[in-house]
Amino acid sequence: MFEPVIAPSGTLLGLLQRGRGDGTLHALAAPRAEALAALNQCVLRDPRQDWQVENRSLYYARLYLDLDGPLGEIETHLFSADDLVDEDDHRTGLALSVLGHLASYGRDDALMLLRRYAARGANWSWALDELALRDDDEGLRGLATPVLARFPATADGEARLAAAVRDAYEPRPWFLWEETPAFGDRLRAARQQGSFDRWQRQLTPSGPRPGWGVQAVFDWAADGLRRGTPLHVPAARCLAAVAAPEDRSAILAAAAGAAGEAARATALHHLVVAEPENPAVLDLIEAAGDEPAVAAYQRMYGPAAIDRARLWAHRPDALGAAAAALLATRGGAEDTGLVLGALRSTVRGAGPDSLGLFPLVDGAGRLSIGCAAPVLRHIYRETSSSHLRGRAARALASTDPSFAAGFAVECLWDCEETTREVAALHAETADARVAPRLRHLAADPAEEEDVQSAVRSRIAPESAV
Repeated sequence: MFEPVIAPSGTLLGLLQRGRGDGTLHALAAPRAEALAALNQCVLRDPRQDWQVENRSLYYARLYLDLDGPLGEIETHLFSADDLVDEDDHRTGLALSVLGHLASYGRDDALMLLRRYAARGANWSWALDELALRDDDEGLRGLATPVLARFPATADGEARLAAAVRDAYEPRPWFLWEETPAFGDRLRAARQQGSFDRWQRQLTPSGPRPGWGVQAVFDWAADGLRRGTPLHVPAARCLAAVAAPEDRSAILAAAAGAAGEAARATALHHLVVAEPENPAVLDLIEAAGDEPAVAAYQRMYGPAAIDRARLWAHRPDALGAAAAALLATRGGAEDTGLVLGALRSTVRGAGPDSLGLFPLVDGAGRLSIGCAAPVLRHIYRETSSSHLRGRAARALASTDPSFAAGFAVECLWDCEETTREVAALHAETADARVAPRLRHLAADPAEEEDVQSAVRSRIAPESAV
């Protein structure tokens, strides 16, 4: 894994890395060679902050189509020597997803490349999942021999095959191959073994047993902490099931630290649910002030927690950040100053990619804090997180009168479908680019249904007129 190096937001590469709509618009206006070089760099070195949740593949695939881009750079990347030693999904996942979208748009070169990689590549299972959604039966059947050759007819090979069948994200190829006489018996046995493994895991839970008491739950949480697996959250749920009224004093003592770190975290998480309006619980959280205490406070949302948040929001630590986030989520109009102050100080101190900005940006929009628009625009431009940019766009829609004629237009080309949906609802149709883009999104079979519904809500009345 590598930390992506994000170019400045004012460059073509920086725009494309962020997945901004302006990236597509600038790429189409730039020299084709320059645009393709930047596009290839993005696809081959995944720029996402969180590659498991942020979207880029459809965005990049659409730009490959618009530029009629060749796939030679992707091919070289997939079949490089690194593929022999680096099996991490992150190295090739984005490129394979882009190829999948291109195949769905009818690019046969992308389909052939996916087939080759599924037969020979280290991340073959990802390629197979992409093909399962887009390839025909004949193409998938042709992959049976090279894929199954990865699993020799040994005990270890059969176990790995059973795991592959069991964990397949898209099972269609495996079902097709099971219908083939040459592989049917082996794959049926693998599927049955996978089902048995799943059933066996369900029968052998490692957690609490009937008859446990409060101390047994604390001991379980402590054992998890020793093994490097914090269990205080599930342990708190168990505590709710086993605790009796006479155990309250022991739980309060544990929350104060009398029984060790794991028991304290477990007791605090239990108390914020069992006694959310008890000031003593908030006092214990304030006294501890560490990560488990802050995590427990983040589960609170009642009046007492909100009142305490107004006192804590000025703190420069994690508890202060949690308090500001609670006010952004649950506070009222009287809290706009605290939320705005936290938003500004977080951007100044931690930059436009801070995870702490997510609730604060949402809160600025929820509370319609108009004077937050300048900092929201800064976050929108500079963050490398497409999720945070989408939240900034939603907040700007309710705080910035210029949003509809400004950022909303470029958002129609954004990489995140939720951001395109916001744009479809707000973009000013006086801009000559908007109506054609709305029609294009409405007709694109790869577009999300929510986006198309938003588009139809805009173009249907105009068509009727």
